[in-house]
Amino acid sequence: MTSNAVDNVDLVIGLVSISDRASGGVYQDQGIPALEDWLKSAITTAYRVETRLIPDERATIEATLVELADTVGCHLVLTTGGTGPARRDVTPEATLAVATKEMPGFGEQMRQISLRFVPTAILSRQVAVIRESAQHACLIMNLPGQPKSIKETLEGVKDADGKQVVAGIFAAVPYCIDLIGGPYIETDPAVCQAFRPKSAVRPAPAPLKI
Repeated sequence: MTSNAVDNVDLVIGLVSISDRASGGVYQDQGIPALEDWLKSAITTAYRVETRLIPDERATIEATLVELADTVGCHLVLTTGGTGPARRDVTPEATLAVATKEMPGFGEQMRQISLRFVPTAILSRQVAVIRESAQHACLIMNLPGQPKSIKETLEGVKDADGKQVVAGIFAAVPYCIDLIGGPYIETDPAVCQAFRPKSAVRPAPAPLKI
C-alpha cells in the first residue's frame, strides 16, 4: 500500500494491480508501473496516487475498491488484471458488486481498441462503474493486464503521422469526473486530448505577474 508524495491536491487516483503471482512475489508487477508512467505523460493537473497490489480474490478486490473510493477518497480507480474468462479472473464481478451505476461505453470501447490488434480481445470482460456515497463519487475502470495494451486502451490508436484513428477511453474520463462532482482534470493533448462540450471547458488560468 503506497501513495506518492504529492500533498495538497484535489485529484486522487487509485491504481490496483490484481495478480496472484505478482502479489505473491513470483514475478515483478508490471501493471502499476505502466499505469503510473502513462498518467505522468498524460495528466497535467496535480494529482496524488494510491497503489495496491492484491491477489485474484473477489472479496479482497471488493474491499480494496471500497477502501479506495470511500476511505481514501479516490476520484478515479484504475485496475489491471483479472478480466479474462479463467476461473480466477473475477475483477469484473468484484467491480460490479461495489457499483452504483455501470458505464458500459468504456468496456465497449476498450474491446474495440484491442480488436484492432488481436481477435482474442472478445474474451476480455473489462467493465467501468461509478461508486457513489452521500458525499463522494468515484469512477472505477478495469484495464487490460499488459503494459502495451494499457497504453493503447487509455490513449487510443494513431496512424504513422500521429493522427488519431480510434479514440482511447481516457479522452472521456475528465468530463465524466466533472459530471460526478470531481476535480477538473487537464491533459496533454499530444498524448490524450480530453473532450468536453464547449460549455464545460474552463479558461486557462492567467499567467502570474512578476
